[in-house]
Amino acid sequence: MTAGPVFQEAWQAQAFAMATLLQEQGYVTPREWTEALGCEIAAARDRGELDDGANYYHDWLTALEKTVAQKGLISAEELARRKVEWEEAAHATPHGMPIELKR
Repeated sequence: MTAGPVFQEAWQAQAFAMATLLQEQGYVTPREWTEALGCEIAAARDRGELDDGANYYHDWLTALEKTVAQKGLISAEELARRKVEWEEAAHATPHGMPIELKR
């Protein structure tokens, strides 16, 4: 059996690491995380999305965003602002170069 990469894109590994770190630092319990991710996967299924794993890390990221907002770790406004900043930086960065946010 040939093992491929666990993460297809760097953002997936980063989202995984953030959720893991939040648990390790006690901001989120493993049970809370499991429930949050399970809710997002169920919501995707309810929308009729295929359960083929293609959107797994999108569900992961949505669960992460909702969890940090619900925990008050970031405001909804700040999260929205950072998402816009990230999109702008991503579009302005040449392919293959690291994306850097200007702060």
